[in-house]
Amino acid sequence: MSEQLRPMRVSTRRVVEVGTAVWALVLAALLLVPDWHAGERSWWPWCAAAGVGFGLLGWVYLRRGRGNAAEA
Repeated sequence: MSEQLRPMRVSTRRVVEVGTAVWALVLAALLLVPDWHAGERSWWPWCAAAGVGFGLLGWVYLRRGRGNAAEA
């Protein structure tokens, strides 16, 4: 028989922080290079802005003590 697998211990807050930072970098890059959000790609900055916004909402949610299954 094989060894029992255990779930990895991951900081949910750290995952949200890194994801939000990546979306912020993407938004900055899109705003700095106008050709990347011209024409049919005009929605790209809004997608990145939504990623930053939802990431911040998730960070606030976790910061208030919710969403941590280990403490449930």
